[in-house]
Amino acid sequence: MKPNRYGFIYYEENLKNNNLCISSFDRDWVHTGTIQLTEGMNVWDFEFNRQGTHIAASISPKNLVDQQYMFREIHLIDIQSGNMKKISANQGKLGNYVFSPNGKTLAYTAASTINDHAVSQVYIVSLDEGIVTNLTPEKFKGHVTWVSWRNNEEVLYLSEEGVYPKLNLVSVKGGKRNVILDASASGIIFDAPEFNDDFTQFVFTGSTPADYVNIYAWNGEDEPRRITDINPQLKEKVLGRQELIRYNARDEREIEGLLICPVGYEGGKKYPLIVYVHGGPESHHSNGWLSRYSTPGQVMAGKGYMVLYPNYRASTGYGVDFAMEGFMDPAGKEFDDIADGIEYLISEKGADRARVGLAGGSYGGYASGWFATYYTSYVRAVCMFVGISDNISRRGTTDIPYEELYVHSGKRLEKQWQMSLERSPIYWAHQNKTATLIYGGAADTRVHPSQSLELYRRMKMNDHPAVRLVQYPGEGHGNSRQPGRIDVLYRQMEWFDWYVRDLNPLDGPMPRLDISDKYGLDW
Repeated sequence: MKPNRYGFIYYEENLKNNNLCISSFDRDWVHTGTIQLTEGMNVWDFEFNRQGTHIAASISPKNLVDQQYMFREIHLIDIQSGNMKKISANQGKLGNYVFSPNGKTLAYTAASTINDHAVSQVYIVSLDEGIVTNLTPEKFKGHVTWVSWRNNEEVLYLSEEGVYPKLNLVSVKGGKRNVILDASASGIIFDAPEFNDDFTQFVFTGSTPADYVNIYAWNGEDEPRRITDINPQLKEKVLGRQELIRYNARDEREIEGLLICPVGYEGGKKYPLIVYVHGGPESHHSNGWLSRYSTPGQVMAGKGYMVLYPNYRASTGYGVDFAMEGFMDPAGKEFDDIADGIEYLISEKGADRARVGLAGGSYGGYASGWFATYYTSYVRAVCMFVGISDNISRRGTTDIPYEELYVHSGKRLEKQWQMSLERSPIYWAHQNKTATLIYGGAADTRVHPSQSLELYRRMKMNDHPAVRLVQYPGEGHGNSRQPGRIDVLYRQMEWFDWYVRDLNPLDGPMPRLDISDKYGLDW
């Protein structure tokens, strides 16, 4: 019917569920039958136990991304009988899950409550009795992000603690954890490992401030050993020194961030500053490789900029209490922490107050819009990538409305109209004195492209002389393809060079629109 223009869109209806089925084959691989195990629900992922008798599956009522975020629960399925029962006790976000070697216990990671904006805890559930136990350290100043098993009696889990991850062991009976690998000692920001059954050989990917990513091996005792050399070209580059900084916010709360110093940095000199704000805000920066196409810290350090990556309040890695300080307080203490970080670098590290730029994507794009409008006196230029500009219309156009309600806003929009309006960059757009580059995917379902258009239109209607909107066809929430990534990288650099480094006037010509000579195309 689509070729005849009958391919209508029935929004969030007419959904097709993902179901679990088991197909049987004889010894000659001739198909002998298929049994469907689930119906009337959506299966997102699943794990077999080693015995091959049961499947654990994360299931939600509907096949919608918002349901994946907030309403997945783990069900245990008996393969022989087809019987199924819910076994997890999580409310809200769910991480990974895995059977113990003997198949009697399941370990999983999940949020602490439905209002917890990220996976933060490690749980086990006895499959016979259904008893759920939280093995996370009490008042833990970090976030648990992944779990596995050493054996039937010990759980292995990965935690993010400040700017360094740790690998931990804990007994199924609870008690004190044993940290077996700490990135603050090795300097390698590692991911969840693969390991053998006798727990004597691990492999994982890892990065350092000077290396994007490589594969490492570890025997469980000595220092991890790099076994690949994926980025040999980096040895030829002069990189800016990366360091952990700590500063006090205006209410004396200690905030951490990562600073990349300009190449050739000298104390006592003034340097232009770029601040890269992470999204989420359920995320954080670790002290590894930080440069990406939209946050190219080392590239900017090579051009003479000082670069800050702040872990502002609401970031993960510092405990649930720290993360919850952003709950029902958008653009409050979160973005005040960023402003205070700018002040710290000006007073202590040589950042030039007159030459500050800020960029970020998603929630970091929200920060960009906030600093372009409410905090316009702090920054001379911003680059707002797939960012939020209107908290009222955003809640009506995002594909994760329940996630936004439960872990961010906390109340229905009808009870937050005025607060939502006043915490929106469009509300303050009339006072913007900041050069504002706005860009994002034209097919973004998370932060609708209209969010970019609203801020652009408000600024234009207030006769702002230095605003530009660029949208990327076919791209969603962040650019996944090379053309859009190249454009973001070079367009951002030229915007900051023009307005921050070179201090060109806002009421003069803007940077060039056509930058196709940077794309590397052979016409």
